[in-house]
Amino acid sequence: MVKKHTYTLDEAKKKLENYCVYQERCHKEVKQKLQEMHMIPEAKDIIIVHLIEHNFLNEERFARAFVKGKFNIKKWGRCRLTYELKKKDIDKVNINKGLTEIENVDYIEVFNVLAEKKASTLKESNVFKKRKKLIDYLLYRGWESHLVYEKANELVK
Repeated sequence: MVKKHTYTLDEAKKKLENYCVYQERCHKEVKQKLQEMHMIPEAKDIIIVHLIEHNFLNEERFARAFVKGKFNIKKWGRCRLTYELKKKDIDKVNINKGLTEIENVDYIEVFNVLAEKKASTLKESNVFKKRKKLIDYLLYRGWESHLVYEKANELVK
């Protein structure tokens, strides 16, 4: 039988501080980590309050960092970003604050570059199938449907 490691309150606080310092975390991730550490509910509450009070845990900061990172690296649109943040139990106010990290000019520029790059790589002779592939790709990435359909009709003729 494998012996489970048990943590004192101070050890657990230190471990979670390091966990939060390594990268921005949301409350849900921290709760999951505490669950994996087999902490009792009272200890979980004490640790979460400690992390919030000492600014290791901040949902608004998490949302902003998440949006900035996923937009710049994975080229996700606002729909996908909102969906992923909701999955992490981030509230609407913080989601909206996070989305302010994206300038509209940059948003449209990234969308256009992504759409044009994808359209140029599609090897489909049937115009309708090619357009559908482009649309599916952009919608999966979380771009708004009105932008996607307009761009697909413009690029695939």
